[in-house]
Amino acid sequence: MHPEPDSRTRRPSGHPIPRRVVVTGLGAVTPLGIGVPDLWRGLLEGRCGIRELTGEEFTGLPVRSAGTVPVDPAGLLPRPQARRMNRAAQFGVLAAREAWRDAGFDGSGTEASGLSPDRVGVSVGAILGDASVLVGGDRRLREKGPRAVSPLTTPMTVPSQAASQISLALRITGEARTVTSACASGTEAIGQAIDRIRYGHVDVALAGGAEAVVTPAIMASFAAMRALSTRPAGDLPSRPFARDRDGFVNGEGAGFLLLESEEHARARGARVYCEAAGWGLSADAHHMAAPDPSGTGVALALRRALRDAGGRPADVIHVNAHATATPDGDLAEANALRTVLGTPGAPGRPRVPVTALKGHLGHLQGAAGGVEAVATVLTLHHGTIPPTIGCAEGEQDEAIDLDVVRGSPRALPGHGDLALSNSFGFGGHNAVLALRRVG
Repeated sequence: MHPEPDSRTRRPSGHPIPRRVVVTGLGAVTPLGIGVPDLWRGLLEGRCGIRELTGEEFTGLPVRSAGTVPVDPAGLLPRPQARRMNRAAQFGVLAAREAWRDAGFDGSGTEASGLSPDRVGVSVGAILGDASVLVGGDRRLREKGPRAVSPLTTPMTVPSQAASQISLALRITGEARTVTSACASGTEAIGQAIDRIRYGHVDVALAGGAEAVVTPAIMASFAAMRALSTRPAGDLPSRPFARDRDGFVNGEGAGFLLLESEEHARARGARVYCEAAGWGLSADAHHMAAPDPSGTGVALALRRALRDAGGRPADVIHVNAHATATPDGDLAEANALRTVLGTPGAPGRPRVPVTALKGHLGHLQGAAGGVEAVATVLTLHHGTIPPTIGCAEGEQDEAIDLDVVRGSPRALPGHGDLALSNSFGFGGHNAVLALRRVG
């Protein structure tokens, strides 16, 4: 049995002593395939998972390129369960189960793993989850009347369905929270889980993001905003940091970290990938969709993440950038990174290698932070930085004065110990995760 919150060690003032949090499991479902091995291999090989949308419902759209998962997730789950989950929840359950097993737990869930269900939590980032369920219900209502609308429409529409289904699948009763903060949702969900473990509310948590919004209406809306790249799928349409970048590519998937307190992990002899050292939030307060071009809000989130991790700019050895390949967004992020970490090559400032994964994956919306956190953990664990694709040698925007890893993987620097994973969303939501290598 695990101690209840009121029995844990406390400071003399009555405040709980923050615990170190570590990452012991990883799971992912992405446009590069099902599972973390497919993701990591695809990133290192520089493969692109962006495809042409060929379904009849996408005919006539001005943009038909998207980062879609190449396998139907419903076919990988028991049919009765899959029927009651939206697509995002299906992604989420598959990725969460992989992270759970990767951490050494029994796939049957908490009790079979020797865990108290109320000491385990779930924290999922999602913007909409799966918009197609509500759209489909509305279509059936208009075409066939109210009796044609499934009673599952409402429970399968809410963004919290992924968190709910993960808790059901693994018998997790501690908490099942959902974070919605635009494209920063997955990273913020991980940050919140870090704090829930730090301060003793739970000992273990599955945290990340799940999203499935590659639907005609969403694609049309993004295209109307002129936010999407207009290049065909075979032409590397997502080009982070490149001079000719012209917008992001919509995507789908899920990524999860298995987090636990260090004492809990050490007591059971778990393999530790890295420390989940800190996180930071901020808001631009600038525009409903456009980023603040100064990067001031992003810089604040970066500084807060470093402070929360007990680190300094000099400790940073890698940045997994948000870099959606929008002209203004990439520039704002680059400005913020230079402000906080210094200009590459400046006296006393080593060059911090930066990579962006949206050329491989597209922009996975609320799931982006979860998947990119998985990749950042693997970068620390293996000591290898995947390359950015879509921005070849000689194609980097001169205004993006960053050390962007291109062409082939690069060894992680030996000095320092912190890697940052950035996520920024419409409306000015900024979230940064700080991870520390161990061993």
